[in-house]
Amino acid sequence: MFPKVPDQHKVGKPLIPNGLGVVYVLTTTIYLFSIYFIARIYPTELGFLDQYIGTVSASLTLAVCVLFGGFMGLLDDFMDLKWRYKAFMPLIAALPLMYYAFEGLQTGEIRTSIVLPFIGELSFGAYYVFLIIPLIVMIVTNVVNMLGGLNGLETLCPAIVIVGLIAVSPVYLLMVGPLLFWLVLTYFNLCGKIFVGNAGSFAIGISVASFAILSDLKVNLAISILPFIFNSSLILLSVFLTRKKAKVTFDGEKLCSDSRKSLVTTIAYKRPLTERKIVLIIAAIVAATTLLGLIVTLL
Repeated sequence: MFPKVPDQHKVGKPLIPNGLGVVYVLTTTIYLFSIYFIARIYPTELGFLDQYIGTVSASLTLAVCVLFGGFMGLLDDFMDLKWRYKAFMPLIAALPLMYYAFEGLQTGEIRTSIVLPFIGELSFGAYYVFLIIPLIVMIVTNVVNMLGGLNGLETLCPAIVIVGLIAVSPVYLLMVGPLLFWLVLTYFNLCGKIFVGNAGSFAIGISVASFAILSDLKVNLAISILPFIFNSSLILLSVFLTRKKAKVTFDGEKLCSDSRKSLVTTIAYKRPLTERKIVLIIAAIVAATTLLGLIVTLL
Protein backbone atom coordinates (compact mmCIF):
# COMPACT_ATOMS: atom_id res chain seq x y z
CA MET A 1 0.00 0.00 0.00
CA PHE A 2 2.76 2.45 0.97
CA PRO A 3 5.90 2.97 -1.14
CA LYS A 4 9.02 1.36 0.30
CA VAL A 5 12.46 2.91 0.67
CA PRO A 6 15.74 1.35 1.84
CA ASP A 7 16.82 1.76 5.46
CA GLN A 8 20.34 3.08 4.95
CA HIS A 9 21.49 2.23 8.49
CA LYS A 10 20.56 -1.44 8.56
CA VAL A 11 22.53 -4.40 7.23
CA GLY A 12 21.28 -5.26 3.75
CA LYS A 13 19.32 -2.00 3.54
CA PRO A 14 15.86 -3.59 3.90
CA LEU A 15 12.90 -1.87 2.27
CA ILE A 16 10.66 -0.07 4.78
CA PRO A 17 7.15 1.37 4.18
CA ASN A 18 7.35 5.15 3.90
CA GLY A 19 4.77 7.91 4.27
CA LEU A 20 2.90 6.48 7.28
CA GLY A 21 2.57 10.05 8.54
CA VAL A 22 -0.73 10.22 6.61
CA VAL A 23 -2.17 7.94 9.29
CA TYR A 24 -1.43 10.65 11.85
CA VAL A 25 -3.03 13.29 9.62
CA LEU A 26 -6.23 11.29 9.13
CA THR A 27 -6.67 10.15 12.75
CA THR A 28 -5.87 13.62 14.10
CA THR A 29 -8.36 15.27 11.74
CA ILE A 30 -11.10 12.83 12.77
CA TYR A 31 -10.29 13.40 16.45
CA LEU A 32 -10.37 17.20 16.19
CA PHE A 33 -13.57 17.27 14.13
CA SER A 34 -15.12 14.94 16.71
CA ILE A 35 -14.18 17.36 19.50
CA TYR A 36 -15.74 20.20 17.54
CA PHE A 37 -19.05 18.40 16.95
CA ILE A 38 -19.28 17.00 20.50
CA ALA A 39 -18.66 20.45 21.98
CA ARG A 40 -21.29 21.97 19.68
CA ILE A 41 -23.90 19.29 20.36
CA TYR A 42 -23.39 19.32 24.13
CA PRO A 43 -22.22 22.90 24.84
CA THR A 44 -23.25 22.85 28.50
CA GLU A 45 -21.78 19.50 29.49
CA LEU A 46 -18.82 19.19 27.09
CA GLY A 47 -18.24 22.69 25.76
CA PHE A 48 -14.92 22.77 27.65
CA LEU A 49 -13.43 20.39 25.07
CA ASP A 50 -13.02 23.20 22.56
CA GLN A 51 -11.98 26.84 22.68
CA TYR A 52 -13.46 29.71 20.71
CA ILE A 53 -12.15 33.11 19.75
CA GLY A 54 -15.24 34.95 18.59
CA THR A 55 -16.92 32.35 16.39
CA VAL A 56 -13.70 30.57 15.36
CA SER A 57 -13.04 27.11 16.80
CA ALA A 58 -9.55 26.15 18.00
CA SER A 59 -10.14 22.47 17.15
CA LEU A 60 -11.11 23.23 13.55
CA THR A 61 -8.21 25.65 13.20
CA LEU A 62 -5.75 22.99 14.34
CA ALA A 63 -7.38 20.35 12.11
CA VAL A 64 -7.03 22.52 9.00
CA CYS A 65 -3.39 23.28 9.86
CA VAL A 66 -2.62 19.54 10.19
CA LEU A 67 -4.38 18.83 6.88
CA PHE A 68 -2.32 21.53 5.17
CA GLY A 69 0.86 20.07 6.67
CA GLY A 70 0.03 16.54 5.59
CA PHE A 71 -0.80 17.65 2.05
CA MET A 72 2.44 19.61 1.72
CA GLY A 73 4.43 16.67 3.08
CA LEU A 74 2.80 14.28 0.61
CA LEU A 75 3.58 16.70 -2.20
CA ASP A 76 7.22 16.69 -1.13
CA ASP A 77 7.30 12.89 -0.81
CA PHE A 78 6.07 12.44 -4.38
CA MET A 79 7.76 15.42 -6.07
CA ASP A 80 10.93 15.73 -3.96
CA LEU A 81 10.69 19.51 -3.82
CA LYS A 82 13.82 21.63 -3.51
CA TRP A 83 14.48 23.28 -0.16
CA ARG A 84 14.06 26.79 -1.51
CA TYR A 85 10.44 25.91 -2.33
CA LYS A 86 9.37 23.79 0.62
CA ALA A 87 10.99 26.12 3.16
CA PHE A 88 8.19 28.61 2.49
CA MET A 89 5.34 26.15 2.01
CA PRO A 90 4.36 26.18 5.73
CA LEU A 91 3.28 29.80 5.26
CA ILE A 92 0.14 28.40 3.62
CA ALA A 93 -0.61 26.36 6.75
CA ALA A 94 -0.31 29.52 8.85
CA LEU A 95 -3.44 31.03 7.22
CA PRO A 96 -5.98 29.31 9.54
CA LEU A 97 -3.98 30.45 12.58
CA MET A 98 -3.78 33.98 11.22
CA TYR A 99 -7.55 34.07 10.81
CA TYR A 100 -8.01 32.69 14.34
CA ALA A 101 -5.65 35.32 15.77
CA PHE A 102 -7.17 38.10 13.64
CA GLU A 103 -10.57 37.30 15.09
CA GLY A 104 -9.05 37.52 18.56
CA LEU A 105 -7.41 40.81 17.65
CA GLN A 106 -10.80 42.26 16.73
CA THR A 107 -12.46 41.07 19.93
CA GLY A 108 -9.51 41.64 22.24
CA GLU A 109 -9.51 37.95 23.27
CA ILE A 110 -5.95 37.18 22.21
CA ARG A 111 -2.59 38.34 23.55
CA THR A 112 -0.40 39.82 20.84
CA SER A 113 2.70 40.15 22.97
CA ILE A 114 5.52 37.83 23.98
CA VAL A 115 7.15 37.90 27.40
CA LEU A 116 10.87 37.10 27.17
CA PRO A 117 12.99 36.19 30.22
CA PHE A 118 15.28 39.05 31.36
CA ILE A 119 13.87 41.30 28.62
CA GLY A 120 10.23 41.75 29.45
CA GLU A 121 7.11 42.06 27.34
CA LEU A 122 7.31 42.77 23.62
CA SER A 123 4.04 43.92 22.10
CA PHE A 124 3.49 43.36 18.37
CA GLY A 125 -0.12 44.39 17.84
CA ALA A 126 -1.34 43.52 14.34
CA TYR A 127 2.21 42.43 13.37
CA TYR A 128 1.67 39.41 15.60
CA VAL A 129 -1.04 38.16 13.23
CA PHE A 130 0.57 38.98 9.91
CA LEU A 131 4.28 38.52 10.69
CA ILE A 132 5.01 36.65 13.93
CA ILE A 133 2.58 33.75 13.45
CA PRO A 134 3.72 32.97 9.85
CA LEU A 135 7.37 33.12 11.00
CA ILE A 136 6.73 30.77 13.91
CA VAL A 137 4.94 28.24 11.71
CA MET A 138 7.56 28.42 8.95
CA ILE A 139 10.58 28.14 11.27
CA VAL A 140 9.19 25.43 13.56
CA THR A 141 7.94 23.26 10.70
CA ASN A 142 11.26 23.41 8.88
CA VAL A 143 13.50 22.80 11.89
CA VAL A 144 11.38 19.82 12.96
CA ASN A 145 11.49 18.44 9.42
CA MET A 146 15.29 18.77 9.30
CA LEU A 147 15.97 16.70 12.44
CA GLY A 148 15.62 13.19 11.08
CA GLY A 149 17.40 10.47 9.15
CA LEU A 150 17.57 7.90 11.96
CA ASN A 151 14.88 5.49 13.11
CA GLY A 152 12.83 7.19 15.79
CA LEU A 153 14.56 10.56 15.65
CA GLU A 154 11.94 12.43 13.62
CA THR A 155 9.09 10.99 15.71
CA LEU A 156 10.37 10.79 19.30
CA CYS A 157 11.77 14.32 19.59
CA PRO A 158 8.59 16.19 18.49
CA ALA A 159 6.57 13.94 20.82
CA ILE A 160 8.69 15.09 23.76
CA VAL A 161 8.08 18.75 22.87
CA ILE A 162 4.32 18.14 22.60
CA VAL A 163 4.27 16.48 26.04
CA GLY A 164 5.90 19.60 27.48
CA LEU A 165 3.32 21.85 25.81
CA ILE A 166 0.38 19.70 26.91
CA ALA A 167 1.57 19.84 30.53
CA VAL A 168 0.82 23.57 30.80
CA SER A 169 -1.67 24.17 27.99
CA PRO A 170 -5.20 25.41 28.79
CA VAL A 171 -6.44 23.51 25.70
CA TYR A 172 -4.43 20.33 26.29
CA LEU A 173 -7.34 18.09 25.20
CA LEU A 174 -6.80 19.21 21.60
CA MET A 175 -3.45 17.37 21.47
CA VAL A 176 -4.00 14.38 23.76
CA GLY A 177 -5.51 12.26 20.98
CA PRO A 178 -3.01 13.33 18.28
CA LEU A 179 -0.13 12.65 20.70
CA LEU A 180 -1.38 9.10 21.32
CA PHE A 181 -1.68 8.48 17.56
CA TRP A 182 1.82 9.87 17.04
CA LEU A 183 3.29 7.72 19.84
CA VAL A 184 2.03 4.58 18.09
CA LEU A 185 3.88 5.65 14.94
CA THR A 186 6.91 6.53 17.10
CA TYR A 187 7.05 3.00 18.48
CA PHE A 188 7.04 1.38 15.04
CA ASN A 189 9.49 3.97 13.72
CA LEU A 190 11.88 3.28 16.61
CA CYS A 191 11.63 -0.43 15.83
CA GLY A 192 12.57 0.27 12.22
CA LYS A 193 9.23 -0.96 10.87
CA ILE A 194 8.01 2.28 9.24
CA PHE A 195 9.01 5.77 8.15
CA VAL A 196 6.56 8.65 8.58
CA GLY A 197 8.00 10.51 5.59
CA ASN A 198 7.65 14.21 4.92
CA ALA A 199 3.88 13.86 5.30
CA GLY A 200 4.50 13.00 8.94
CA SER A 201 7.33 15.41 9.69
CA PHE A 202 5.53 18.36 8.08
CA ALA A 203 2.27 17.52 9.85
CA ILE A 204 3.85 17.09 13.28
CA GLY A 205 5.95 20.23 12.86
CA ILE A 206 2.88 22.28 12.03
CA SER A 207 1.02 20.58 14.90
CA VAL A 208 3.72 21.69 17.35
CA ALA A 209 3.73 25.28 16.08
CA SER A 210 -0.07 25.57 15.86
CA PHE A 211 -0.72 24.04 19.28
CA ALA A 212 1.84 26.36 20.91
CA ILE A 213 0.18 29.41 19.31
CA LEU A 214 -3.33 28.28 20.27
CA SER A 215 -2.08 27.67 23.83
CA ASP A 216 -0.15 30.96 23.97
CA LEU A 217 3.05 29.08 24.86
CA LYS A 218 5.45 30.66 22.41
CA VAL A 219 8.38 31.13 24.83
CA ASN A 220 7.97 27.55 26.04
CA LEU A 221 8.09 26.44 22.41
CA ALA A 222 11.17 28.53 21.59
CA ILE A 223 13.15 27.02 24.47
CA SER A 224 11.94 23.46 23.81
CA ILE A 225 13.04 23.45 20.16
CA LEU A 226 16.54 24.84 20.77
CA PRO A 227 18.16 21.50 19.73
CA PHE A 228 16.15 21.58 16.49
CA ILE A 229 17.30 25.13 15.81
CA PHE A 230 20.93 24.21 16.57
CA ASN A 231 20.71 21.26 14.17
CA SER A 232 19.20 23.36 11.36
CA SER A 233 21.78 26.10 11.87
CA LEU A 234 24.64 23.62 11.50
CA ILE A 235 23.10 22.11 8.38
CA LEU A 236 22.47 25.45 6.69
CA LEU A 237 25.91 26.82 7.56
CA SER A 238 27.53 23.68 6.17
CA VAL A 239 25.54 23.85 2.94
CA PHE A 240 26.21 27.55 2.37
CA LEU A 241 29.87 27.55 3.44
CA THR A 242 31.16 24.15 2.30
CA ARG A 243 28.46 23.07 -0.18
CA LYS A 244 28.46 19.68 1.56
CA LYS A 245 25.66 17.87 3.36
CA ALA A 246 25.90 16.17 6.73
CA LYS A 247 26.33 12.41 6.53
CA VAL A 248 27.27 9.46 8.68
CA THR A 249 28.97 6.21 7.68
CA PHE A 250 27.61 2.81 8.68
CA ASP A 251 30.04 -0.04 9.32
CA GLY A 252 27.36 -2.69 9.70
CA GLU A 253 26.86 -2.06 13.40
CA LYS A 254 27.57 1.54 14.36
CA LEU A 255 27.41 5.02 12.86
CA CYS A 256 30.29 7.47 12.73
CA SER A 257 31.04 10.86 11.21
CA ASP A 258 34.20 12.76 10.27
CA SER A 259 32.52 16.19 10.41
CA ARG A 260 30.20 18.32 12.51
CA LYS A 261 27.56 19.41 10.02
CA SER A 262 24.43 18.51 12.01
CA LEU A 263 23.41 17.49 15.50
CA VAL A 264 23.64 13.82 14.55
CA THR A 265 27.12 14.13 13.01
CA THR A 266 28.29 16.24 15.95
CA ILE A 267 27.33 13.50 18.40
CA ALA A 268 28.82 10.77 16.20
CA TYR A 269 31.97 12.78 15.35
CA LYS A 270 34.88 10.32 15.47
CA ARG A 271 32.93 8.30 18.02
CA PRO A 272 31.13 5.21 16.65
CA LEU A 273 27.69 4.84 18.22
CA THR A 274 24.67 2.69 17.47
CA GLU A 275 21.72 4.35 15.79
CA ARG A 276 19.54 3.79 18.85
CA LYS A 277 22.10 5.40 21.17
CA ILE A 278 22.38 8.53 19.01
CA VAL A 279 18.59 8.85 18.96
CA LEU A 280 18.37 8.49 22.74
CA ILE A 281 21.12 11.08 23.31
CA ILE A 282 19.33 13.63 21.13
CA ALA A 283 15.99 12.77 22.75
CA ALA A 284 17.55 13.40 26.16
CA ILE A 285 18.80 16.81 24.99
CA VAL A 286 15.32 17.68 23.71
CA ALA A 287 13.81 16.49 27.00
CA ALA A 288 16.21 18.77 28.91
CA THR A 289 15.30 21.88 26.89
CA THR A 290 11.60 20.98 27.10
CA LEU A 291 11.90 20.75 30.89
CA LEU A 292 13.67 24.12 30.90
CA GLY A 293 10.82 25.56 28.85
CA LEU A 294 8.33 24.22 31.37
CA ILE A 295 10.24 25.75 34.28
CA VAL A 296 10.41 29.17 32.59
CA THR A 297 6.67 29.02 31.83
CA LEU A 298 5.78 28.18 35.42
CA LEU A 299 7.98 30.89 36.95
